[in-house]
Amino acid sequence: MFMHSLTLFAPEIPSKGKSKSRKIKGSPFFSQSFSLAPIGKMQSTIRNTGRRFLDQSSPLYSVKSIYPLTSSGYGLDQSRYVSNIPVKGSGHIVRKGTGGRSSVSGIVATVFGATGFLGRYVVQKLAKMGTQVLVPFRGSEDSHRHLKLMGDLGQIVPMKYNPRDESSIKAVMAKSNVVINLIGREYETRNYSFEEVNHGMAEQLALIAKEHGGIMRFVQMSCLGASPSSPSRMLRAKAAAEESVLREFPMATIMKPGTLIGTEDRILNTWARFAKSYGFLPLIGNGSTKIQPVYVIDVASAIMASLKDDGSSMGKTYELGGPQVMTLHELAEIMFDMIREWPRYVKVPFPIAKAIASPRDFLLKKVPFPLPNPQIFNLDQINALTEDAVISPNALTFQDLDIVPNELKGYPVEFLICYRKGGPNFGTTVSEKLKSSEL
Repeated sequence: MFMHSLTLFAPEIPSKGKSKSRKIKGSPFFSQSFSLAPIGKMQSTIRNTGRRFLDQSSPLYSVKSIYPLTSSGYGLDQSRYVSNIPVKGSGHIVRKGTGGRSSVSGIVATVFGATGFLGRYVVQKLAKMGTQVLVPFRGSEDSHRHLKLMGDLGQIVPMKYNPRDESSIKAVMAKSNVVINLIGREYETRNYSFEEVNHGMAEQLALIAKEHGGIMRFVQMSCLGASPSSPSRMLRAKAAAEESVLREFPMATIMKPGTLIGTEDRILNTWARFAKSYGFLPLIGNGSTKIQPVYVIDVASAIMASLKDDGSSMGKTYELGGPQVMTLHELAEIMFDMIREWPRYVKVPFPIAKAIASPRDFLLKKVPFPLPNPQIFNLDQINALTEDAVISPNALTFQDLDIVPNELKGYPVEFLICYRKGGPNFGTTVSEKLKSSEL
């Protein structure tokens, strides 16, 4: 190891216009004298260049990079990242990303009834576009777990609430700008009546949304055939809910879908289980009632379309029926054809069907224990089937939302293959539908 006393000439502040230098300890490998005046100019130039680089008004930013930067961090071309959901009085909601599940759509939606049949499809479509979805639930902690997988991390937020507690409803709605009400029930229980579930809760949500002040869209789910003169208590309650929601929140959008068909539906699944268990299917009212069943995903798409438009759907009512008007008998034929069983029917006139279903309604609140939920013989649904449920002549439909509904064949009813007794590939000919003794 050796040490040298070596010199490096470092700059000093010039005096009287002359360049000066002084010696300091330094490196053994080079020795050089730096002029002070040019270095001072160089430092000034670097500082000025840095200021121009940080100044966004600099001409440097007139060149559009392949990775554009702005103060907001959303990119120079912000128009493609702007939500088209109108905000009254404050322009548009700014969003980030290209519209996928990892984007930010700018929507924070509270979906009441999200754990139900239609709710899972609405949550999936909201989450797919980068929406944060608040999922109020009142049951088990497991009731919402299938929804959490539909969105990016932290985008599906389950929140326990009590539908009879106004403060808990306000809590789940506090940070939202969109409210979707899918709450509904086609039968009564000991704790909840038709009027409370289908009317009272909807009216309360609309009132709280109005008081909130930041709710831009309110979507109310009703039923095709709902009217104040309907023989069904549920349909009368739904009609009253439409009126109450529009009174409290005039810019709400009302959706009135027909009979929902899908993997978790309550009509084809119920029929298939009954037919598999008992070998026949009861047709109430001879199966002559006309209905307009609709694929559940089409209804979820209609809700998304109403949220994405320019506000043209606000304050309007849409009747959402499938492309085909059919009788109950024709729908049952589709079910039997898909499960590949020989169709056997027992036609039950309305008076007899009502007599079979009446005891449950009579005993519901008179016995000290809960009664089983009705399946096929539901008195209120039997009353509803006394009238046809089809789209009105001048109603707004899927076409007004630029949606073409699916026909009920192929994929929309393919879920019924799980009821085939010989497995998914069983029964491709009529002979395979028959028992060996019938051949």
